[in-house]
Amino acid sequence: MASIHPFAALRPAPEAAAAVAAVPYDVVSAEEARALAEGNPLSFLHVSRAEIDLPPGADPYADVVYERAAENFSDLRARAPLVEEETPTVYVYQLQMGSHVQTGIAACFSIDEYDAGTIKKHEKTRPDKEDDRTRHMLALMAQTGPVFLTYAASRAVDAMVERTVATEPLFEFTAADGVRHAVWAMDAGEYDALQEAFAAIPALYIADGHHRAASASRARRALAGRGSGEHDRVLAVAFPDNQMQILPYHRVVKDLNGLTASAFLEQLRARLDVVEGAAPTPARKGEAAMYLDGRWYGLRLGGGAPAAEASSSLDVSLLQDAVLEPLLGIADVRTDKRIDFVGGIRGTGELERLVDSGTFRVAFSLHPVTIQDLMDIADAGGIMPPKSTWFEPKLRDGLLSHLL
Repeated sequence: MASIHPFAALRPAPEAAAAVAAVPYDVVSAEEARALAEGNPLSFLHVSRAEIDLPPGADPYADVVYERAAENFSDLRARAPLVEEETPTVYVYQLQMGSHVQTGIAACFSIDEYDAGTIKKHEKTRPDKEDDRTRHMLALMAQTGPVFLTYAASRAVDAMVERTVATEPLFEFTAADGVRHAVWAMDAGEYDALQEAFAAIPALYIADGHHRAASASRARRALAGRGSGEHDRVLAVAFPDNQMQILPYHRVVKDLNGLTASAFLEQLRARLDVVEGAAPTPARKGEAAMYLDGRWYGLRLGGGAPAAEASSSLDVSLLQDAVLEPLLGIADVRTDKRIDFVGGIRGTGELERLVDSGTFRVAFSLHPVTIQDLMDIADAGGIMPPKSTWFEPKLRDGLLSHLL
């Protein structure tokens, strides 16, 4: 079962919502964050990536960064302004990107359930990234970006969401990337039924935000001396699985591991079916496309695996086992500096640009995993390979913050 809790959100005044809203802290570099926030003192990036207000090249993990984040947060609360709700509330958060619409429940969820595995994860976390967000939460005494959850769709929850979105939103706006964001406050009369509906949901799954969730758990331990309180919960938005949209996560590699292009292709053909002139976007699971020397090739990666070994049947795993490690010498994609990753939202044209520019030597375009893949792997206690999923559209930081 899953529990759900209203919370007294800190949110922007409606007229400031578009200016405050910022992309998640971890999808942009410091340089990109600085460019996005330029000329906008209300951008939440001044809080989530406070190093942008320090000289370029500043250590993003220095004490002064977290001190500056707290100062910027306090300043933004007055300047935007950010409004603190008087009573605990459950919110509905809707995202629309083109024709795709997904609507989730924004609330607080139990860290006990996260620690116990009722809120299931599918990725490993890095200690340095956990350290960063834990320090950020403790400096601000707030969770300022929600974890992105999914769950097996519930008709009961859907009905409550539909009733809520038929009312006037607290705020709505269309961001510069064309994604529409809208937030509603759910009628408090729905809460008992909502909690009952979530109690019937067997598990929640982290789609995105593993480091936020892990850091919330660590921050809770740091605040244990305060007794029970808001620090026992984590801010999240939970979307039904039938509304989730996963894009592929592509790979680009800087060199051919000492091989010429012809030698690499010869060794590749000895391992896989290779077709010249293929489409840049693989049509189905088990296929990939490769861009090398201005030409696309189709790769047949192979078959599946039993459900208990579902992670080894993912295309990212098959590519790793058949090509990246044995031919290109990339054993650990987490640490090897010769490989990088391109989210599917950037398109295969970005892969061509990166290779044609000489920055990378070869690119691999992959078919996206499914939400069922993710849930099966999490249910089996498995871990997906790094950079397996790219969820779009993404939530914005700063729209709903949870004060600890």
